[in-house]
Amino acid sequence: MNYLSDTITKPTEEMMASIQHAALGDDVYGEDPTVNRLEEFAAELLGMESACFMPSGTMANLASIMAHCPRGSKVLVGDESDIYIFEAGGASVCGGIMYEPIPTQPNGELAIQDLEKVFPFDPEDPQFALPALICLENTHNRCGGKVLSLSYLKDVYEFSRKRKIPIHMDGARLFNAACAAGVDVKEIMQYADSVQFCLSKGLSAPIGSIAAGSKEHIKKVRTLRKMLGGGMRQVGIMAAPALVALEKMTSRLREDHTRAKQLAQGLSSIPGIKIDPDEVETNIVIFTVDEDICTWQRFLALNKNVGLIFSEMGYGRIRAVIHRHISDEDISSTISTVRSVIEIEMTQTV
Repeated sequence: MNYLSDTITKPTEEMMASIQHAALGDDVYGEDPTVNRLEEFAAELLGMESACFMPSGTMANLASIMAHCPRGSKVLVGDESDIYIFEAGGASVCGGIMYEPIPTQPNGELAIQDLEKVFPFDPEDPQFALPALICLENTHNRCGGKVLSLSYLKDVYEFSRKRKIPIHMDGARLFNAACAAGVDVKEIMQYADSVQFCLSKGLSAPIGSIAAGSKEHIKKVRTLRKMLGGGMRQVGIMAAPALVALEKMTSRLREDHTRAKQLAQGLSSIPGIKIDPDEVETNIVIFTVDEDICTWQRFLALNKNVGLIFSEMGYGRIRAVIHRHISDEDISSTISTVRSVIEIEMTQTV
């Protein structure tokens, strides 16, 4: 089974059928009716003024950051965030924007006191690059799919108003967060000025992300999308399955969360594997292996040899991501296989 990421999901039959019948036009000119419908639906779903269909989450985050931040300013990001670690330094390279890494708490939060520290006492001092944007990640990938609480989001939002800077949410798995919290996604988005979410992860669309925010913000994002090479033509063939994803796939994410908890509980019973099942909130399971038994590199290789693919998330942390192609039977089989791998390694280290 492939637990590499929920990005490996394949589109449903209904998504594939929607491609055949999608009405098309040139999206750069705003003439693709399917894209227009997707963007209107996404904005309404989020409770935001406007939305833009983007080729990827990385581009959606980059365009959003650049739309908020002038050159020479700072974007405040978690030191464990995907934007900081996995998006190739795009804001610095393309936008002339400085990343200010903030310590990430185990639950994915950026502590208010840590955010406060990066603001200079004298904002008129020309020696300092000034913070222009706070970026939050929800759910938080490298923290194990943690969901940021509404009370925390409210606190950060109030802090951002005091400091007069906006908040951008990297909501790659935003609907996982809403599902786990048991709230409408609008309740989360009331505490952010802009957001991006992925259509191609647990929602199973073949490609794309949505950037959303105010009309003025999305107008800038569209210009930046074009500049970054993301202007697309008859892209209704991709917007059609994305519409199906938003209409049909958000509620089923709780199945992935349930199976993630089952996997975590099973792994916790295996000697040499460290994981607290109570820490699993969504579809991401992160665990470590006792190095006296097996290094993480060897663990990944041994499991890959028997058909189980995991990934490493830094510091020896191993990640399994649950998605719609993984069944209850697959979870049971995975636990048995990992147990066998570990038991064999333990006999060799005695």
